[in-house]
Amino acid sequence: MEPALRLDVDGTTATIRISHPGKRNAMTNAMWRQLPALLDRCAADPAVRVLVLTGEGGTFCAGADITALTPDGGGAPRDLAVAAEEALAAFPKPTLAAVRGSCVGGGCQLAVACDLRFAAEGARFGITPARLGIVYPASSTRRLVELVGPATAKYLLFSAELVGTDRALRTGLVDEVWPDAELDGRVAEFARLLASRSQLTQAAAKEFAAGPASPERVAHWSEQARTGADTAEGVAAFLQRRQPRFTWPAGS
Repeated sequence: MEPALRLDVDGTTATIRISHPGKRNAMTNAMWRQLPALLDRCAADPAVRVLVLTGEGGTFCAGADITALTPDGGGAPRDLAVAAEEALAAFPKPTLAAVRGSCVGGGCQLAVACDLRFAAEGARFGITPARLGIVYPASSTRRLVELVGPATAKYLLFSAELVGTDRALRTGLVDEVWPDAELDGRVAEFARLLASRSQLTQAAAKEFAAGPASPERVAHWSEQARTGADTAEGVAAFLQRRQPRFTWPAGS
């Protein structure tokens, strides 16, 4: 089977699966290029409300395919990885990384670019450019620092050591840890929960969490709340003790 990213849409959840089992799901240049296009498809699909990123089999992603770092590897893998990471971080709907096994290097870069990370017990996380003498991208470093703080980011980047789920959970690198047999069920359950919530709230919160919002963007989201139906529906559903039926954006 050729290495590739495989997209599956089941109801409101889109799953992108990293598939390169011969090399522990290492990302090739072609796979880095493929990710932004798949994300665009999912963003444009009104049925998709949540995106899950995971790996084939028992490994999330062991990083970039090392052959891509050689002169005949076919391009600039760091630039491709950064472009893919930025596209994932900018995806307008909630994203969740479901992690088993190794989540290392470029794999950890992708997991950090997701909004949330759920891991199976025994997963291992590491950012390893110091083993190869590679400068980790500035944007990726800042994103890591924002997630886990400067001390943990420096530990990971300086040492290139792998950490387990206990430390990852304690430092905020992951949000939940589950027995391997329960991870898929929990991810599916949580994806359904996210899909049931207001996309208006989620989209505004995601944008605000990414950095300071301009007055124009604050006004934009205030106007969306004022003219849309989600707020009235949420309040009505609460008072009537029923599940809300959110409709933002219009026609969804």
